[in-house]
Amino acid sequence: MTLTHASERFANDRTYENFFGGAPEFIVSAPGRVNLIGEHTDYNDGYVFPVAIDKYVHIVARPRKDRQVTLHALDVDARYEFSLAMLCDEKWVSAPTWSKYLVGVATLLQRSDKTLCGMDAIITGDVPIGAGLSSSAALTVSSALAFLTANGLEMDKKGLATLCQRVEHEFIGVKCGIMDQTISLFGRADHGLFLDCRSLAHTHVPLNLGEHVIVICNTKVKRELAASEYNKRRAECEKGVGILKRWFPDISSLRDVNLTDFKNYEGELPELTQKRCRYVLEENARVQQAIDELKAGDLPAFGNLMNASHRGLRDDYKVSCKELDLLTEIAGGIAGVLGTRMTGAGFGGCTVTLAHRDAVETLRTRIMREYVQQAGIEPEIYLCTVGDGASVQKVS
Repeated sequence: MTLTHASERFANDRTYENFFGGAPEFIVSAPGRVNLIGEHTDYNDGYVFPVAIDKYVHIVARPRKDRQVTLHALDVDARYEFSLAMLCDEKWVSAPTWSKYLVGVATLLQRSDKTLCGMDAIITGDVPIGAGLSSSAALTVSSALAFLTANGLEMDKKGLATLCQRVEHEFIGVKCGIMDQTISLFGRADHGLFLDCRSLAHTHVPLNLGEHVIVICNTKVKRELAASEYNKRRAECEKGVGILKRWFPDISSLRDVNLTDFKNYEGELPELTQKRCRYVLEENARVQQAIDELKAGDLPAFGNLMNASHRGLRDDYKVSCKELDLLTEIAGGIAGVLGTRMTGAGFGGCTVTLAHRDAVETLRTRIMREYVQQAGIEPEIYLCTVGDGASVQKVS
């Protein structure tokens, strides 16, 4: 459901009225994302290059005069209510997972001395859940903008991205980086976002893909290990930093270490820690090189870096899985495919592939045949339109 379709739907049908009576006042829409290159670098203060995709989480709402928040998650037909005056009692711990994002946003906004009124809201969207396309960040960003809009408040985007990241840390228990929230807020149509995850300095880079397109393939494998293993990878990187401080006392993250220096001392690290750190340092270098190749119009070189990224994720960082590897193997054997890699936390979810338009049908046919035969799962395949970041629409 696109932005326009969302606005038209809730302005013209009675979905909202059936739940709450009357009409909504606004719709907030926040996109998911696909990361073209730069995986697991964001929580190491590194570099990433994501794009916002044309799949969104929508929150359709109107403010209330009291402090009650009433939510209906349309796609799972679930309802949750809470009082903004009672957030400090931590009853949210037993709340449904989807509602914790909104509870978390409201709690942190109020801790920042913002006084909030309640709202009645419907939540819906088409960002696949658990597919590595950042449905959680889209929900958190849309929730934050909904509370701000309902209360006539504003907040700068960088501060908002940081607040949304804290929600995932403190209320969901996933120690994620800042990439997903930032691209959901700052995305621009037909551009990638070259983001420095330490400073949040960013550049919108025109994609200029010509006759090439971005194809997303969903393994349909649920990432049951993703959250716990994600936190383990972060801890392993921090362990590496702690050891490397013996020789580089001023470093605070892997971002501060270059590959040459690392190779001089990598033998001092445990083998597992060594592999995790090596991948991150090589990936940071790949992202910077990929931006240069894209600006120079060398898409085959960009694609080769995507392939190398997947190999590192598979072999050193160990966050791929047999289904992700199978999709990349199938895609990599097709003429016209320049690059393919897993995207997201891993252990399932999606691959992202850069392919010539003329290769898309062959890609689709072979994946639907070979992946189904070997994995026993029917995947989802869709072309990615690179869209804008989050927005608010008034419902007339």
